[in-house]
Amino acid sequence: MTDLSDVPSELRDAASAALDAANVSDGHLSVELVDAVRITELNREHRDLDEPTDVLSFPIDGVGEVAGPRELGDVVICPEHTVDVVEATVHGVLHLCGLDHETDGGEMLALQDRVMERIS
Repeated sequence: MTDLSDVPSELRDAASAALDAANVSDGHLSVELVDAVRITELNREHRDLDEPTDVLSFPIDGVGEVAGPRELGDVVICPEHTVDVVEATVHGVLHLCGLDHETDGGEMLALQDRVMERIS
């Protein structure tokens, strides 16, 4: 069972649809909306990029078997640097599920497009 209690209510459907698309049916994740200062701090600390970005994902348990309830991780979104917060949520959750558009030949972004079509 997925625990979306730490996802803003207006983004839960998007997070759930992304999890379904990635065939993830259990675990907890959080989504936090932050300002440009905070996203810049996180981007600098974790990616060595001293600039704001739209969305960052911080996976915890990774892909595969884990003991106990699965902790998928955290998605952090900066609405002022995001065209579509719902799409950023889908994007971030897919990253938590182990997908990576920088290395997968386009599969993640194609899946993201299909999720967005379904929930629009």
